[in-house]
Formats: sequence, C-alpha cells, structure tokens
Amino acid sequence: MASASLYRSRPGGHQIQPASQAEATKINDFIYLSEGLSNAFLITTPEGRIVVNTGMGFEAPVHKRNFDAVDDGPIRYILFTQGHVDHVGGTDLFREESTKVVAHANNQTHQADDARISAFRAMRSGFAFADTIRKAFQYIQENMGGSIPPQSRPTPDITFDDRYELELGGLRMELLWTPGGETTDSMVIWLPDRDVVFTGNLFSALFGHFPNLVTIRGDRYREALVFIESLERVLALEAELLLPGHGGPVVGKQTIREELTRLRDAVQYVHDETVKGMNHGTDVHTLMREIQLPPELEVGEGYGKVSWSVRAIWENYAGWFHHSSTTELYDVPAKAVHRDLVELAGGADAIAERAAKRLEAGEPVEAIHLAEVALSGAPTNAAALEVMIAAHEKLESKSENFWLTQWLRKQLADHRSRLSAAKAGNAKS
Repeated sequence: MASASLYRSRPGGHQIQPASQAEATKINDFIYLSEGLSNAFLITTPEGRIVVNTGMGFEAPVHKRNFDAVDDGPIRYILFTQGHVDHVGGTDLFREESTKVVAHANNQTHQADDARISAFRAMRSGFAFADTIRKAFQYIQENMGGSIPPQSRPTPDITFDDRYELELGGLRMELLWTPGGETTDSMVIWLPDRDVVFTGNLFSALFGHFPNLVTIRGDRYREALVFIESLERVLALEAELLLPGHGGPVVGKQTIREELTRLRDAVQYVHDETVKGMNHGTDVHTLMREIQLPPELEVGEGYGKVSWSVRAIWENYAGWFHHSSTTELYDVPAKAVHRDLVELAGGADAIAERAAKRLEAGEPVEAIHLAEVALSGAPTNAAALEVMIAAHEKLESKSENFWLTQWLRKQLADHRSRLSAAKAGNAKS
C-alpha cells in the first residue's frame, strides 16, 4: 500500500506533461493508462472497448496508438469525466460509427463556455502551457509521422442528470454526478463489482493537494461546500482503486479513505475559517495571510493554494467589492497615480532604492509593489527592473505550486528581456 504522504509531497509533482509515452501503462487486467495533459484510460471488455477521456486534439494520436496496441476492438463508449478541452479534444479521432459518447447533462453548457471565451483562456493560460504544447507538437511530428488533428468539440449521444448505469461485456458501470469538481458537468465512473473509481479532475490536477477553487488562468469560481459534497459521494463508495485525472493510481481502501477524509476536512476548515472571519469583519488580505491548515489537516498546495481559496470563498459569497476603498467602485486603477508618486518621490531611482531595501528585508512582494510604481513612471529604469527580477527569483525559488511557478517564470522572462533592452538602449545613447 502506498504511503499517504506520497500524494502530498511528490517532488516536482506540479509538472504536467503532454502525451508522449511509447505505450500504455497496464493498471490491471482490463484497464490501461495513457498519460497526458489529463489522463486517458482504456477499459477492455469481451464486447468492445471503453475510452475514458480523449486528451487534447493534438494528443489523441498518441493515446490512440497506445490503446490500439493493447486492443483494437470496437470503441463502444467514450466517457467524459468533465468537459474541459483536455478531456474532450481527441474525440473525433476515437469516435467510430457505433460509438456512444456519454457525459453529464451540463457538458454542452460547459463546452459552450469554453468556446465563448476561448481566446481569453488561451491568452491567460499560454504562460503555463506554451512550452508543453510546443513539445507535444514536436513529439507527434517526429514520432507519429502525421499532421496535428484539430481540437474536437463533441456533442454527447447520451446525457444524464445525477446517475446513469452502463453495462458492457459483463462490466457494470455507474456514472455519478460530482458538480464540485473543476466543472459543473464533472462525473466519476464507479465499477461496483471491481471496487474501482475513475475520478478525473474532481480533486484538481494533483491528488492529495488542496483543490483549485479558482484558477489564475481565468475560470468560474468553484464552490467549496459543493466540492465537499462531491468528495463525500466518492468517499462513500469505499473504493480499493482510485484512478485520478493526473498521476498514477491510488491504491488501498484505507489509504483512499484517509486521503479523502483529510482533504474534505481541510477544505471544510478553510471554508469555515473564512466565513468566520467575514462575519467578524476581518479583511480578505488578512484572512489570506492568517488562515493556515493545522498540522493534522496538512495537504499539498501544488495546484491550488489555501490563500487563493480563502479569497475565492470570500468572493463567491460576497463578490468583488471588499468595502475597503471607494476606488473599488470606479474604473480608475491604483496604477493611474503611480506617476504622481514617482514625481513626488523625486524620481524612479528613489522608489527603486526603497524597493531594494524591502527586498533585502525579506519582503519581495512589497518590493514588487514599489518597483511597479517606479516602472510606471520610468518603464526602462534598470534599478527597478533589477529589483523585479531579484524579487521574482526569490519567490520562484520557494514556490511548489504549478500555477504560481509558471507565472513567476513568465514574469522573470519578461523583466529580463526588458532589462536587456534597456541596457542596450542606454549603451547606444
């Protein structure tokens, strides 16, 4: 049985890679895994195959090659654990004339959401996945010998509201709605005779880590209490094998029960402490700093973060107006007066100097605030850019969260480029 701590402290666990395995991984005598931006699974039966999630469109050739090498029988069903693009995108390559695509009734609503703001999402997530996608394209072109398939936007053949039963080749499946996942069409697939549950990304991208109740790439808020309800639906199954949307299987009824119980109680604790603070009149930034999990509820923060979830819970209940300043109600951001502050301080160099002192005092975020003021008035100020780089390097060295790490690296690349350009410009002048 795997150690419970494995799921909370995997070294490098926040790295997500595209499909590039040479073959599928055998989970048991009838389930196979092909890893990618999200896991795709093959279920074999005497009467045909079942595919659980199809990856992005560009990953589908890899998943299909891996699955066809195991079993080339007809694909009878494609099941989506959620409607995100990395679950549905390869459908067209897998779908055969007799294939039935099964999803929750909210699937089309979610896919429409994705399509409606697809350009926005692409811009907001590019910093995290651009290099990964480039490597995926390169792998497919070098190893698959074909063109990159387009992204599918499939329409399910079968939808359901709360629960749906399927049977194929003697294998019984129960599809259970779990709207507390990353999307409101999230579902889990329960094999009651085998004690196996496919959970997709119900628990976000890293099992045993705090869920992502808000994504910095841009998405709808996720309800903490609905997440807990969905988690408890899985907990009640008493599964022996849990197959998540990222990473390998979680094995053992006791391990699964302990991990899910700890995760449930951690989310409940953060929710309750946030609500308590709201009712006591504590501001959101104070709560983001002060609410921390007690040792017995410690979970990883490789994908979601407790502090981000505090703010997500707050704003899910109360919206974006925090009653801290009249300026929140108007369309003039704080940076509109940054140049005034630069002038009053006697120039950007003075503010950059103060930013450097805050950095030396171990306050990198405060240093960034000040450096941003300096750069608003003098975008090529080398001293301010150097502080920005040093502050981001300090934060990046301590980050174990996927999204935060990718954001900090993007900012570092941008500021290093700006500093190089500024120095080149000064040399010419």
